[in-house]
Amino acid sequence: MDKQLIALEKDLALAAKLAALAAKGEIKLNATRDNKSNSDLKMGIDLGTSNIVTLILDEKNKPLACRMTEADVVRDGIVWDFFGAVKIVREHIASLTQELGCIPSAAITSFPPGTEARISANVLDAAGIKVSAVIDEPSAVAHLLKLNHAGIVDIGGGTTGVAIIIDGKVVYSADEPTGGHHVSLTIAGNQKIELADAERLKKEDQTLIWPIVRPVFEKMADIVGRMIKDQKINTLYLSGGSCMMRGVKSLFEEEFPTLKIILPENSILLTPLAIAAYAENNTK
Repeated sequence: MDKQLIALEKDLALAAKLAALAAKGEIKLNATRDNKSNSDLKMGIDLGTSNIVTLILDEKNKPLACRMTEADVVRDGIVWDFFGAVKIVREHIASLTQELGCIPSAAITSFPPGTEARISANVLDAAGIKVSAVIDEPSAVAHLLKLNHAGIVDIGGGTTGVAIIIDGKVVYSADEPTGGHHVSLTIAGNQKIELADAERLKKEDQTLIWPIVRPVFEKMADIVGRMIKDQKINTLYLSGGSCMMRGVKSLFEEEFPTLKIILPENSILLTPLAIAAYAENNTK
């Protein structure tokens, strides 16, 4: 593993730890900033299908504070519960302000390829947050990782997004309405259980349910295969919470034997980290 990936894994692990501590109420209020101003901080807000994540980075682009809330406010990349999304973002901002004493005056947000960028921006506006920039999710990840001749596969709760990066620029991107929600529906149907129980089972017993859900991920791999056909790439980066399921990386390695497959351990936070890091030149 090269130095960049090692640093990425550390940052993602720290962000995950900060989110977990906040969820448990184990944060130290006003203890992390020592009354510094907010001018050196960056904030990214990711409106995902399964989670809304607000991540603040320090002057060295290291995670300083993170909030992650499970939410059913986005479906297939579209915000369908606008007021629910606004409520969660406001709660994140209030909690982060209480923790840090000061937060950035503006934030950057993102949107899946093929959807309206203004929808995410409207949520932040309604929550009282200045929007410094809106970027498509693959471009944010490409910028963070400084990719060249690579593909990004983002399997989220509602969609599978694919982007092709050549010479540091996104030359192709698309989104398909297949994601973690469809995995849960498959489990619920197979096991004859409620969707909420399927969501729990998906997280708790992945060895048991992998044979059940593998066909869904095979379909996702087929989608990716069609999108990257004839593209001059040598690496596929996997991101999104649904990629964290045991068996996903191995499946993609089987399906794409000529490509290097990279899956960060806390891939659910890769896009939020990329969004926040992209804010470096937009929030000062």
